[in-house]
Order: sequence, then structure tokens, then C-alpha cells
Amino acid sequence: MGVKNPWEPVQTVSNSQTPRQRRELHVKNGELGILTTQVNKLIDWGRSASLWPALFGLACCAIEMMATSADRFDIARFGAEVYRASPRQADLMIVAGRCSIKMAPVLRQIYDQMPEPKWVISMGACASCGGIFNNYAIVQGVDKIIPVDVFIPGCPPTPDMLLFGFNELQRKIREGIPNPPDPLKASGLKLVGPVGEEV
Repeated sequence: MGVKNPWEPVQTVSNSQTPRQRRELHVKNGELGILTTQVNKLIDWGRSASLWPALFGLACCAIEMMATSADRFDIARFGAEVYRASPRQADLMIVAGRCSIKMAPVLRQIYDQMPEPKWVISMGACASCGGIFNNYAIVQGVDKIIPVDVFIPGCPPTPDMLLFGFNELQRKIREGIPNPPDPLKASGLKLVGPVGEEV
């Protein structure tokens, strides 16, 4: 007979409860079915639930973006607490603040270094349309340089507004809505940096 296992339980059924009936894994009567979905919807759901934003705070809106990560608003509830300093590890760029003409090639270079698929949130009036800075030094909307998926108004927008815009982006990803066209590729223009090389 061999040696008996000393750790084997003495009694496997409770005296006070009726034992549960064993259920088969696949029952065709509708009780315990199999979850069916499309693979691309499952992938889009996974992408929307684990967005990693790139650090790109330019002005006062960046303070509100940082507050979104704090415990009061907690963007970690949506899977986006991992702010990446490297664009090669990020799939979401939150442009927070005004973008000057000299910063535009840097913005485009960081966007180009991000792997596909990638998304952009324009946070605040300055990033969306230039805001109060209607002059030669500020880009009148970053959508002239990179394709923007979600615009968040306000000066500065509150962390609640950023969370709402983030939820809208998640909805857009889950529904499979494609990114807007690239403004530089669509127009055929090239962006020249401050040193003179093309970006």
C-alpha cells in the first residue's frame, strides 16, 4: 500500500453543509457559457485600460496634469499612472501647455519616436488653439504639428477635465475610432528645427 501522506485532509466533506454539486466546465444549456468576442475588441480594450503617457508638460497645465496623478483624483484607476520619460515606452502624449515655435520640432520628434499605436491629448486652451497667446511665438494649436485625438478646453483645465478627456480617449480606443490624419504628412510640409535639420 505504501506510505500514507500525513498532510492529506482527514475529511473532505463538511458535516454541517450539504456538499456542492460538481459542475462541468462547458454546459450548453446557457448557465455557464463561453465568453465570445472579437480579437480586435479584446486588444482595444487592453490598450485603453493600460495607456502609458509620455511626460510633456510645457506650462501651467502640467501642474494640473501632475495633480491628476495624486491621490485625490488618481489616474491610476484607469491604468495610466506610469508616466514614461522615454517616448519609446509611451503610447499617449498629453501636451499640457503652450507650445512655442522653437519647441514645435521637439514635440514632433518625440511624437515620431513613440511606437504605434499612439494617441495625443491636447490639454488646455494654449495647446489647443494658442489661448491668450495670439502672437508669432506660440503655435496656434498643436494639431498643426501632430494629430490630436482629444482636445480639453480650459485655462488651466482641472484634473477632473483631464480625467474626462482621458475617458473619452478610452471610449474612442474601445470603439475602434481611427486617429485623425497627420497634418504634416497630409500637407506635405516639413518641420525644420532650430539647428536647421528637418524633422
